[in-house]
Amino acid sequence: MKFLRITLVFVFAVLTSAIAAQQINRFNKEVYTDNQGNTLLYRILSPDYNLSRKYPLVIFLHGSGERGNDNTAQLKWGVMQFATDKAMSEHPAIVVAPQCPKGQTWADLQPDQNGEMDLAEHPTKPMKLVLELIHQLIKTMPVDTTRIYITGLSMGGFGTYDAIEREPGLFAAAVPVCGAGDSSKATEIAKIPIWIFHGADDPVVPVQFSYDMAQALIKAGAHPGLTIYPGVGHFSWVPAYSDPLMMNWLFDQQKK
Repeated sequence: MKFLRITLVFVFAVLTSAIAAQQINRFNKEVYTDNQGNTLLYRILSPDYNLSRKYPLVIFLHGSGERGNDNTAQLKWGVMQFATDKAMSEHPAIVVAPQCPKGQTWADLQPDQNGEMDLAEHPTKPMKLVLELIHQLIKTMPVDTTRIYITGLSMGGFGTYDAIEREPGLFAAAVPVCGAGDSSKATEIAKIPIWIFHGADDPVVPVQFSYDMAQALIKAGAHPGLTIYPGVGHFSWVPAYSDPLMMNWLFDQQKK
């Protein structure tokens, strides 16, 4: 019986690894280069094209631990949920996962003297390239411009707020996970459907940042979703991206 259990565990591990490898291979490696020669590595998941229709575009921003230049590490957390057989069948979409270089960040948000985040006038180089890439994909791929979504975790959660606060008219919905934004910009993003996720016991990004953003959005007339996981630390993205309700909600959003 013990031998059988060990064998079953081994078979399960092999199958799981094979499935994960198959999903990773669904993301093609690409590089975006701007007119000044600056580059942004990214992976792209494309649906089984029907030339008569357009598709949602999902931008996924990874956390600080996945920075680099291998164009692979950014697939470690969260984004693979968009590449399952079920997700691709129920929600066919173009999914883009850029990789931020080491030593750089998605967002240029700095705490003021009160500990609240202030958005810098100009984006970081990686964020500038991400926004340029989105506009290029709109021109070159069958993107439904009424269904452009952005989501990210930790550093990518900061980046999600940064992106929508810089170009609020571009996005149909946003899902920031354990991130922070400039709450003074809430009126500018109040029309964007936003679902915020955070762990109540996050030791890295204080959950108060999510409370502050939710409160500012409500004050601005918005109706954001706010999910705080009791007893969960920084890894709130694990339950957030595994939640089928979130996925269904995201793809239901459409700009009017």
